[in-house]
Amino acid sequence: MEVRSILNKTVSRRQLRFGWSINPYRGCEFGCKYCYARYTHEFMAPGASEPAAGGPDFRDPKLFERLIFMKESAAWLLEQELRKHDPEEEIALGTATDPYQPIERTAKITRSLLEVFSRRTGFRLGIVTKSKLIERDIDLLREIARRNTLVLHLTITTPDAELARILEPRAPRPDLRFAAVRRLREAGLTAGVMCSPLLPGITDTAAALDRMAGLAAAARASFFVASPLFLKSCSRPTFLSFVREHFPHLLADYETRFASAAFAPASYRRQLEARVEQARRRHGLGRRSSDALLTRDPGKPKPPASVDAGRQAALFA
Repeated sequence: MEVRSILNKTVSRRQLRFGWSINPYRGCEFGCKYCYARYTHEFMAPGASEPAAGGPDFRDPKLFERLIFMKESAAWLLEQELRKHDPEEEIALGTATDPYQPIERTAKITRSLLEVFSRRTGFRLGIVTKSKLIERDIDLLREIARRNTLVLHLTITTPDAELARILEPRAPRPDLRFAAVRRLREAGLTAGVMCSPLLPGITDTAAALDRMAGLAAAARASFFVASPLFLKSCSRPTFLSFVREHFPHLLADYETRFASAAFAPASYRRQLEARVEQARRRHGLGRRSSDALLTRDPGKPKPPASVDAGRQAALFA
């Protein structure tokens, strides 16, 4: 995919406070049922309201996880754009698609971008991923952190491997993601757990959040943050099909919650914030703002611990 820019100005109704984002790929193989970026493939259509004869139907939400575009000349573009970029304006890598999805193993576009950052000084970079493939780049991440502000976020929606396989079909198992957090922390990097999105009636209970926070603490996470599900119209059919099949007793509730709005109401958000804060405090985890991609409040790193593995195994049991 030819692109004119790799660094994008962020405009979002979610009120995200990072100014710039990078997505090395368009489309994401992980196929998360709640993914809010499925609509972006519609921009790839040739302009007609109907698909071209014999061509892909870019309006099909499943195409987002089956047809992946790799952005050409990404590292070269980043080199040029960083020359004009204000280092104080934060950059988020992986906001719409995962920078470490399977194609990255061979394409290595994300690694090429990290190589650019490793030669820079004074920038603020946040990375978010569901993949343990991030461990491959620890050498570059350490070099970036030495000369810049770097905060790493491993998205772990649930510790339940069976649920995760249904919800995020091609993402690594939760235990592998927790192990990646531990490995990043052992490398001296600021890395935490982003337990998002919280699914009403499924993963948003106080008990579920406490368990997640306990696992994050056992992995020595620098911080723990969570935010509620928001359901754009493009992701609603895919997600509601998941609820209909696996949690039919919750279908009516979800249809009511998201009938006219993509965002959770303020009262529910406050309730979740209180639960997250309680779990965070109980397990001594660093605090984050509601926008987990910010680099300005990465939480206090947990002190080294020598006997966390058994505790983590017990929480997974």
